[in-house]
Amino acid sequence: MQPLPVCCTLLLLLPFILSAPSVPQQTISHHEDYIVEGKLFQLNLQKMAQTTERNGLTLLSKDRFKRDQERAGSNRTAAKVEDADLPTCLLCVCLSGSVYCEETEIEEVPPLPKETAYLYARFNKIKKITAKDFSDFPTLRRIDLTGNLIEEIDDKAFDKLPLLEQLNLAENKITRIPALPTKLTVFNANDNQIKSKGIKANAFKKLTSLAYLYLANNQLESVPQNLPESLRILHLQQNGISSITDDTFCKSNDTHYVRSHMDEIRMEGNPVILGKYPNSFTCLKTLPSGSYFK
Repeated sequence: MQPLPVCCTLLLLLPFILSAPSVPQQTISHHEDYIVEGKLFQLNLQKMAQTTERNGLTLLSKDRFKRDQERAGSNRTAAKVEDADLPTCLLCVCLSGSVYCEETEIEEVPPLPKETAYLYARFNKIKKITAKDFSDFPTLRRIDLTGNLIEEIDDKAFDKLPLLEQLNLAENKITRIPALPTKLTVFNANDNQIKSKGIKANAFKKLTSLAYLYLANNQLESVPQNLPESLRILHLQQNGISSITDDTFCKSNDTHYVRSHMDEIRMEGNPVILGKYPNSFTCLKTLPSGSYFK
């Protein structure tokens, strides 16, 4: 019997070859897959951060949060233009004029898109607000910096914000109140270290739209002076206020004067005994909350 040709032999063996188990290969766990994919994702972000714009979201690399002082020798004017045109954000989310930069551990106010109207940078590690931080963003209407480590604010930090309506500086380490924009309607500085000497006599006088003023849990020794007629809610609880006068809320020389907009004054937790000053509340629709008897 003649041997079968080689090709016929291969055809006969083909079913056995196909059914044979595959050669073992090194396997990668799902966890390792995620690590690899994460690294690739980070690399792609670094490449795309300066140009990517998708579904209304823009990206910014962390390095772009560095400000002028870290760019020694660079042209400051060019840096300003560059920052103004930055795509934002990698650490933050920017959407429809709002920037959400919460719990990112940033230590300074980040560069913002020119059209930013609402900034939420709560629970970070910001320590100082400078005059440059908001100088190029006149469209800002709301700034919320709750829960940072702010100790110092330049007096002109908010000077160039003609549209700013709400400013929240609660839960920081502020000892004084800077100059405030005239269109402000809400100012919240609860839970700070503000003393009466840290508030200028006319700090609130020109704020003719201010309706909500929150200064609870500070170190005030007296009620702020020259409160605007527009004020509706005033929170001063848990301070060190020990006395008030007939002119604190009313006008001692005008017995017909009524503070018509004021709905609520909270003064509980202060050492002042409100019952000692009955003439101080004649212009109010409701009495302040607090201690009236020892």
